[in-house]
Amino acid sequence: MKIHWLQHVPFEGLGCIEEWAREKSAELNCTRLFKNEALPTLSDFDWLIVMGGPMGIYDHAEFPWLIEEKALIRKAIDANKTVLGICLGAQMMADVLGAKVYPGPCKEIGWFPIKRRENAPEIVPETLTVFHWHGDTFEIPEGAIPLAVSEPGINQGFVYNGNAVALQFHMETTAESMKALISNCRHELISAPYIQSAEQMVAGSGHIETVNAAMNLLLNSLL
Repeated sequence: MKIHWLQHVPFEGLGCIEEWAREKSAELNCTRLFKNEALPTLSDFDWLIVMGGPMGIYDHAEFPWLIEEKALIRKAIDANKTVLGICLGAQMMADVLGAKVYPGPCKEIGWFPIKRRENAPEIVPETLTVFHWHGDTFEIPEGAIPLAVSEPGINQGFVYNGNAVALQFHMETTAESMKALISNCRHELISAPYIQSAEQMVAGSGHIETVNAAMNLLLNSLL
């Protein structure tokens, strides 16, 4: 199994997904878009994993590689590759499938619960406290199955064609990746109903083992 992942900033990596891939003896390769590395071709991978980042999906002027990246995501979905998008990656999946991506009613940053949608595939638990760090959200693309929702009523994911999964939230989070986000994006931590302080996020580290187990189950289901 060949897994290729797309990295938008140096402080957002695969988290616990990397350990899972190593355990499955997967061939793991990465395009670091922030270094203007070349994107893979469809023959280079079986799975495409698109990670998060602080940029918006329409910031083409500042990040011109977004255009080619989104084209690759669409080609991978059309070729029935396994595609997993997380946070920014989920928003790009929604966009290439024709759905609107826009600023949400509130930012969600920290440990907050999600609930699996009725009739959604059981690839995530019915309820789960997960790690969030996002301001934008998306509509559900035509033909996709809504996956989960958060307390403010914000879409948290969808499944398309059975093998393309978009997650607005983070289940790959490790203690290290959480601290890296806090360190690099601390300016976003203002007083708001769904924004936790750095101290509250670190205090929620007990959720990491549970969300990593849930991520492993999701990845196994995609096999």
